[in-house]
Amino acid sequence: MITNNQQCDSKGFSLAEVVVSVAILSLLAVTVGTFQRDVFYVNTMAQSSLNAQFDARHVVKTMVAELRKASPSSLGSYPILLASPTALTFYSDLDGNGIKEQVRYFMSGKSLKKGVITPTGSPLAYNGGSEVVTTLVSDVISSSTLPMFQYYSSTYDGTTSALVQPVVASSVRLIKINVIIDRDPGRAPSQIVTTSQVTLRNIKDNL
Repeated sequence: MITNNQQCDSKGFSLAEVVVSVAILSLLAVTVGTFQRDVFYVNTMAQSSLNAQFDARHVVKTMVAELRKASPSSLGSYPILLASPTALTFYSDLDGNGIKEQVRYFMSGKSLKKGVITPTGSPLAYNGGSEVVTTLVSDVISSSTLPMFQYYSSTYDGTTSALVQPVVASSVRLIKINVIIDRDPGRAPSQIVTTSQVTLRNIKDNL
C-alpha cells in the first residue's frame, strides 16, 4: 500500500551530464577518425614507396640486360650513339632476331621514357619517324650530383671518375645507371635511389 508520504524517485540526466557525455563521445570520434586517417596515410605512403622501388628496379634491370647486348647497328654504326647525363642511345638486338634495334632512354619532364626504332627497308635504315615511345616511370628526379647516366672508359678501376661531358661514345666501356624517384618531394617517403652498372661486353677491351 502506497501512502501520500511515499515518493517515487525519478532519475534523469542533468544538462551538465549531457554536455559531458557529448564531449566525451565527440573526443572519441575525433580520436578514432584521426587514427584511421593516420593508418590510411601510412599504408598509402608504404604502398607508394614499394611501387616506386619496384618501378625503379624493373627499369634498371631492363636497361642493364639490353646494354649487355649492345653491339654495332645493323648498318655497322658504333654500339653507342649518344651518351649524355639524361639520355642514352644505343643499338641492341632486343628480340633476338638478329636485327639490332635503336634504343633510346631519355628524360622528358619528370618521366623516364624509352624509344625503340626497328630498321626497315632494303637496304635497312633507321627511320626516326617510326620510333615507338613508351613511358617507363614517372616522378623521376634529375640530379647534377648523381646523374641518371655516368660513363667510364677502359681505365675504370672502381674509383676512377666518370668521363667528362661531352662524352666521346667510342670511349665508353662501362655505364652506371642511377634512377631517383620521388613521388611527392614535400612528403614521406624519401627519394628512392636505384643504382646499377653494366659493362659493354661486345666492345670491352681490358675491363
